Amino acid sequence: MRFASRLIAIGFGVVAFVAVGAAQKTSREYAPVVVKEVKPVYTHAAREAGIQGMVYLSAVVLKNGTVGDVDVTQSLDKKYGLDEQAVKAVKQWIFKPGTKDGKPVAVRVDIQMLFTLK
Repeated sequence: MRFASRLIAIGFGVVAFVAVGAAQKTSREYAPVVVKEVKPVYTHAAREAGIQGMVYLSAVVLKNGTVGDVDVTQSLDKKYGLDEQAVKAVKQWIFKPGTKDGKPVAVRVDIQMLFTLK
């Protein structure tokens, strides 16, 4: 099961935009909803190098609301650690699980994190 995206703005010295499955209803299917977000770390090396842009991720939200496998689908930075920081942050997120016919199910979501320097 895969859902469309919505944007949530979060910031912590950087601005990160995260797209997760929106709470849309398709028959009796509901997307997971973020309950706890962990912000990514903007590494010192990436700031010094002026690296900015989007990391695209694909993650599985498990039946219990935790995050399972996370894959980088479009890399921003393999050298300065922003891809790795995005994955580390998402793995700590907690979701209200997606459901189908009223029962929790594992759902793949697409996530985008935008790193920008202020």
